[in-house]
Amino acid sequence: MAEHGIELKGSSFTLSVVHMTDGDIQRVKRQLAEKIALAPAFFRAAPLVINIEKLLQTPDFTALADALKALDLVPVGITGAKDDATRAAARAAGLAVVSTGKIPMQQEAPAAPAALLNQPGTKVHRGPVRSGQQVYAPNGSLVILGSVSNGAEVIADESIHIYGQLRGRAVAGAKGNESARIYCQQLMAELISVAGHYQLSDGLQGANWEQPVTISLAGEQLKFDRL
Repeated sequence: MAEHGIELKGSSFTLSVVHMTDGDIQRVKRQLAEKIALAPAFFRAAPLVINIEKLLQTPDFTALADALKALDLVPVGITGAKDDATRAAARAAGLAVVSTGKIPMQQEAPAAPAALLNQPGTKVHRGPVRSGQQVYAPNGSLVILGSVSNGAEVIADESIHIYGQLRGRAVAGAKGNESARIYCQQLMAELISVAGHYQLSDGLQGANWEQPVTISLAGEQLKFDRL
């Protein structure tokens, strides 16, 4: 008689990636703490992959993992290892060795209204936001004149306007503004969040997937409306 205890199935999950350009673990910890302070609810217990591609020397993975855990992050693996010895050191510290995909081609973005671009306190980013890149608009709204790639992140204390595809992560109302909104021309996001209320890719792939939408907060739920 066959036992049915588990099933193994393919799936996809959103993982943050920290790109290390400095081997000083304490400096990395301080910089991460500053980013977490911008949106603590979003980063709490977040799974994290460490990209070490730009490091000249193999870091102490055990010490690195401990530093991340102290920030209430969950280190799950590394990417960018150049040799078997580095991969073995990561596995010995309990970290998986993962690989990342290529950045998709970007589509040309439509024009944004001049009134929005000239609004006081609005930060404007021209061109795509690429994988591993983060754009933050403190104390105001953010306008992206391009697409947001997988693995990229856009954050604003107010609203976010994306004149292109949203494939990465968008966090509006990062300091708790429940009136913030996310506008995008094509919703294909890894994660969207408004005032700490978030939804992952798997839950977004319904009627609004690949559509132009505005995302707002209604009570404790995210509300989606077609543009």
